[in-house]
Amino acid sequence: MTWTVTWQRRREREQLDDVHDVAALRPIRGEYYIFFNSLEGYSINRRANPNTRSQGLSYPSTQHPLASSSILMGLSTAYSPAGSRLVTTPLGAGAAQLLRPRRTPLATVRCSVDAAKQVQDGAATVAPEKPASRKGFGVFSTIYDLKADSEHCKSKSWKKLVSIAVSGAAGMISNHLLFKLASGEVFGQDQPIALKLLGSERSFQALEGVAMELEDSLYPLLREVSIGMDPYEVFEDVDWALLIGAKPRGPGMERAALLDINGQIYADQGKALNAVASPNVKVIVVGNPCNTNALICMKNAPNIPAKNFHALTRLDENRAKCQLALKAGVFYDKVSNMTIWGNHSTTQVPDFLNAKIDGRPAKEVIKDTKWLEEEFTLTVQNRGGVLIQKWGRSSAASTAVSIVDAIRSLVTPTPEGDWFSSGVYTTGNPYGIAENIVFSMPCRSKGDGDYELATDVLMDDFLWQRIKKTEAELIAEKKCVAHLTGEGIAFCDLPEDTMLPGEM
Repeated sequence: MTWTVTWQRRREREQLDDVHDVAALRPIRGEYYIFFNSLEGYSINRRANPNTRSQGLSYPSTQHPLASSSILMGLSTAYSPAGSRLVTTPLGAGAAQLLRPRRTPLATVRCSVDAAKQVQDGAATVAPEKPASRKGFGVFSTIYDLKADSEHCKSKSWKKLVSIAVSGAAGMISNHLLFKLASGEVFGQDQPIALKLLGSERSFQALEGVAMELEDSLYPLLREVSIGMDPYEVFEDVDWALLIGAKPRGPGMERAALLDINGQIYADQGKALNAVASPNVKVIVVGNPCNTNALICMKNAPNIPAKNFHALTRLDENRAKCQLALKAGVFYDKVSNMTIWGNHSTTQVPDFLNAKIDGRPAKEVIKDTKWLEEEFTLTVQNRGGVLIQKWGRSSAASTAVSIVDAIRSLVTPTPEGDWFSSGVYTTGNPYGIAENIVFSMPCRSKGDGDYELATDVLMDDFLWQRIKKTEAELIAEKKCVAHLTGEGIAFCDLPEDTMLPGEM
């Protein structure tokens, strides 16, 4: 078996050299990469030595630098080194001067179910070119003709495919969320989806395991799964981006340091979304500190409407509804108009003034004002920390449920008179909250993915004072990451070190 090596730059899909079974130059941010490809459907991108740019290279399978990789092990042994050899074609030598070494890129591995079909008589053969190939994981690399399927099954009523990117896809939250997305619970039983999963070099093997489980679950609505470590590839043409991945706060780490570290992650992801995602992509930021991360991501994606960015505060809303229901002695579906104002931190403001229980103001049902102002508020604010003490880990399943709730609130019409909480951009808000921050406020949707801020909201001195406190915290966080939002030099003077729920 021979491995054929030639240059490519990722991002441009047009092939510049008509060489059978050999990839060609493709650009991504000025970097060039080699592409190993003699097993159809397997591609491994690595930065190459530019000094050999003008040469076509071949490696015997036993000498190939990735031959012992666990990704290829078990496949390479089925092929004989004496098999058919692939011919290399030198590319233009003039391009050699354009190459320059940069940071080592992250690999993207895509698997094809048709790889085994290439084994004939113990030798590697070149499979014929397929007119409709798709790069995906496992069975998801196969093209399915939904139009043909519709003649025989319920897919004839299905909607157009929705593409969803998930970062931190190998983590615990995603482990709960992905299967809810694939089952149709989120977007409906007539909505086929594609999942594009973003991981890191450290988590990539686990990410493959996640994709295998999705493969084995046989969800009919899950038509595509792809995995990768480059957001410029994973975010391409996505309709939704669920940004969960973030660095947790370690022992002794200052909050300002966490803001900077995770802020850089979200700045990079914002740039990637801006470059390759659908122009109307909806973005939900889960990774903490989610309000300021959402602001950073938004500021680095100027081509995407600011209104499309959300910071997840739905878990806080759900927790608040639960506490009111417990106190009132009713089931939680009787609680409506629950707002979380402000930051997803211990300064958040669960609003009992506007909340309703079975259609009545919460303060009329629960007359214990001291409980509402003190115990209720503190319980919701600190629920995440208490859960960690009990469970030994931060919430994952309930966070996944709240992401589902947040999406469904945007794709289904809000019940008449009700609203939901989401961290959104404050510019133009009707409440007098400082502009140019991401702040949780009451929203309503017509089910088209968009929202409007609720205007029939009551305000009193107690509520307003709490709102101003969480507002001050978010303004201070914004100053702390000014270097990541294009607003000047960062200056950190956080009012207090409020531990985010699940941050430690």
